[in-house]
Amino acid sequence: MHDLSRGQLVVTGGAGLIGSALIWALNRRGLDDILVVDRLDATEKWCNLVPLRYRDYVDADDFERRLLEHPEHFGEVGTLFHLGACSSTTECDAAFLMRNNYAYTKNLAHWAAQRELRFLYASSAATYGALEENLSDECDLETLRPLNMYAYSKHRFDLYAARTGLAQRSTALKYFNIFGPNEQHKGEMRSLVDKAFRQIRETGSVRLFRSHRPGYRDGEQRRDFLYVVDAVEMTLHLAQSDARGIYNIGAGEAHTWLELVRPIFAAMGAPERIEFVEMPAQLRDKYQYLTCARVDRLLAAGYRRPVTPLADAVREYVREYLIPNRHLDPAQALGTAAVN
Repeated sequence: MHDLSRGQLVVTGGAGLIGSALIWALNRRGLDDILVVDRLDATEKWCNLVPLRYRDYVDADDFERRLLEHPEHFGEVGTLFHLGACSSTTECDAAFLMRNNYAYTKNLAHWAAQRELRFLYASSAATYGALEENLSDECDLETLRPLNMYAYSKHRFDLYAARTGLAQRSTALKYFNIFGPNEQHKGEMRSLVDKAFRQIRETGSVRLFRSHRPGYRDGEQRRDFLYVVDAVEMTLHLAQSDARGIYNIGAGEAHTWLELVRPIFAAMGAPERIEFVEMPAQLRDKYQYLTCARVDRLLAAGYRRPVTPLADAVREYVREYLIPNRHLDPAQALGTAAVN
């Protein structure tokens, strides 16, 4: 077992959704010798860091430059969680994505390997491309065909790690549809829970895409939704284990968009009003009607904590975080997330 308390912890993307939730979970375990690495842009992402305990912060570009020029600069690091990336599926600047998501990850992975650090990095379920149902983390990487540049930049490093042997020295985390507190800064990349909450508050209704595939009624397209609290528990379990290679981080169960949004109305005490709108023509050929993670490897690695039921997770997120406009705070004991 890997001891997270030995050596400094580094979390890139530490002000983001998963990164800040990971720091929150580490703080709740009494760990705060943490170096946060990120790019604090013009959003309110910095608010995620306010309640958290950590030793220091460094800009992502400065972090990379220092470790390349002076590999010993950051002292005794024990674990590196590389969760920082441009995660926009609509980003069109291919050169930027390859530099930020691919080349940056290569530099960190080699630095970690040379120093024999525990290295975990965020891949993405988007690397599976148009595949649907039972998406397996044991599939042949060469067969995958990502549908956007973001996914391709992530896939390229998965391939690089496999070809260079880095995969045997690291843990890749293929996150599925993660939602929960600390995502307000993500703009159009926010989860539907956050978007729907604001739609209901402003208009009294939620808009969902109509179905254009026989066998799927409107709103019954299905996704593997996972509460961020569960995602970081899975991440920390793998970090402490001897797990290497690629792991899906998902619920292992698919739910409909209707199952996702109905608890939002209930949590807000609002009447249920759902409108179905036409899907943009440019999306129809790429739209997935079903995604579901295979989590056999995660279970084989000893993960046993039950996933928070979707309706419970949505209600907690809305009532404890969205309505009062709160961020994850290790000093507060709120809801299911704090007691499980």
